[in-house]
Amino acid sequence: MVRSKASTVTEYLDELPDEQRAEVGAVRDVVLAHLPDGYAEGMMWGMITWYVPPEVSGPTYNKQPLGYVALAARKRHFSLYLTAVDGEGEESFRSRYAATGKKLDMGKSCVRFKRASDLALDVIGEEIASLPVEAFLGRYRRHKPLQSGGTSPVNVRAPLQCGHSLPLSTVREAPLMIASVGAAM
Repeated sequence: MVRSKASTVTEYLDELPDEQRAEVGAVRDVVLAHLPDGYAEGMMWGMITWYVPPEVSGPTYNKQPLGYVALAARKRHFSLYLTAVDGEGEESFRSRYAATGKKLDMGKSCVRFKRASDLALDVIGEEIASLPVEAFLGRYRRHKPLQSGGTSPVNVRAPLQCGHSLPLSTVREAPLMIASVGAAM
């Protein structure tokens, strides 16, 4: 599926073929069962996203709600984005996942899968449950870029339309790099 234009989770699920809806629904059920209080569910970046509402988080670097978990149906696979495993929690997550005997196909914080049964759903549920809103906000505030200028650490990421993400330092510095190259010519 290409990037969805659905504005609600119900619309998103309704536009999926039955088989994809079943797979997304199974993973969504796990997320909802383990999601700590305070996160909201909605559509962001063409995906089902669980996020910290702006009235709780305050202003963010991109003026968007602070995403915690996201789930999307792709053309040939599904993607589950777990921001808690990017950086600090990645090694622990990978170790606990490996102990289940299930194969992990993961980039920075994106777990790719073809069937919900391919996933170690218990480990994913534990990971989602491990970061209450206040702890997630604390981590964000420790690493967020300065509101006026400044730099950002590599583990704060910006989502791209293709469903992947780049370190914000790359995104924020790109205009500077382009300007520097232009000036050197």
